[in-house]
Amino acid sequence: MNSIHPLSTDIERPARFTYPFCYEPHPLCRMAAREVQAYIGSHPDIKEDADRGKMFGVLVVESPTAAGGYSFLAAYSGLLAGRNDWPYFVPPVYDAQQPDGHFKTREREISAMLASGDGGRLLAAHMSQELQLWLFHQYRLLNARGEEKDLVDIWQSYYSTPKLQRKFPLPPGGTGDCCAPKLLQHAYRQGYRPVCMAEFWWGAATRTELRRHLNYYPACRGKCKPILTWMLQGLQVDPDPETLGFRRMDIPVVYEDAHILVINKPSGMLSVPGRVEEYSVATVMKQRYPESVVAHRLDMGTSGLLIVCKSMEAFHPLQEQFVRHEVKKKYIALLEPSQPPPPTPSCRGGESTAQKASPTGGGLEGAGLGTISLPMRPDPMNRPRQVVDMEHGKRAVTDYEFLTDRLVALYPQTGRTHQLRIHCAHPDGLNRPIVGDELYGTRGERLMLHAAEIWFRHPVTGQDMHLQAAVNFDV
Repeated sequence: MNSIHPLSTDIERPARFTYPFCYEPHPLCRMAAREVQAYIGSHPDIKEDADRGKMFGVLVVESPTAAGGYSFLAAYSGLLAGRNDWPYFVPPVYDAQQPDGHFKTREREISAMLASGDGGRLLAAHMSQELQLWLFHQYRLLNARGEEKDLVDIWQSYYSTPKLQRKFPLPPGGTGDCCAPKLLQHAYRQGYRPVCMAEFWWGAATRTELRRHLNYYPACRGKCKPILTWMLQGLQVDPDPETLGFRRMDIPVVYEDAHILVINKPSGMLSVPGRVEEYSVATVMKQRYPESVVAHRLDMGTSGLLIVCKSMEAFHPLQEQFVRHEVKKKYIALLEPSQPPPPTPSCRGGESTAQKASPTGGGLEGAGLGTISLPMRPDPMNRPRQVVDMEHGKRAVTDYEFLTDRLVALYPQTGRTHQLRIHCAHPDGLNRPIVGDELYGTRGERLMLHAAEIWFRHPVTGQDMHLQAAVNFDV
């Protein structure tokens, strides 16, 4: 079966190609994705493996055979049912699965050496490293200008300073086998002109990365950012939204005295300067009060109460309260409606401490109140995402209380990055992402999470403080 598929539509093409690390899928991609999803559903062997959880991608292209219209390519990450040669999908960048090929032959030799006893372990480890380096050199990737580099050259060019090269000397295993590199490589080889691209998850929700069935996701940064930076050269690509600058916003003040002020941060504004963007609550406050310091942080999408200290004299005592977990917060979140279970239940990787999952689709959404305890850590391959890790994660605990079927009050006992978002979305948490959560749920107008109340002791006067900011989204 041919790996290129016609797309009959009068939908207008986008002005530029998709920026793969932050995007809203173009209608052409959504149309192509529906066809791929129908294909998966109609092929039992493919569906059975995909139901366990798999990332798929589509690339809409212009081709000489499209007669002025569009076609699309489809891909899956890694292997699908143990194969990388399903005819409906594009081939891998490099096929390391050939039984008599160099990679598999050498792999068997290394396995036999390891099985023979401890004497060969050191040599086997050295051979394994050499084989992995050899494999990286076989991934020779094109860009839109027709230029070619192997994976090692791409990696070392991207991480060009000595410090970064020491930190990232070689790509992680599996680099080059994600959807996006496969799609672009095949398009360039066949002379197709890329139009737009998107990736979606099929199957069971993962209990680490929190992928959800049929949701769209950006390309992973850890493996794909260096590759796609190279492969997209020669295309007109949508700009990185982080480089566009943020809209200037009013910052309402809820409380102010000579030592502190508490503001109602708007959704869409950074608490402190980001990797690219300088504009933030901290920079605005510095202009008003040169010695000011933001005492804690809210995610950019989260609105609500944020404490700013006007001096270090106020900041240090307040920080001690945060360290001792004496500052208490109440958040209000609007959750997505309950969803039916995914095609195949995933293996349980951890149980919430509150109670067993409800019988209506998993998670704790049937419970009125309780506690979620799911330890977390950063995902180094896909920052800023966090993952649940029962073994290596740091303690993360949230009390919750349902106010209505979809409105929930959240009381964090700890302050991990994205804690509330993950505890709501995770199958062993509430199993319902917060509305507008593009990382762990579905992209929307805004993240429907609001820091509504805060309790703390004034860092200078010692007075007990309790401040409130009304929820500013429709419920």
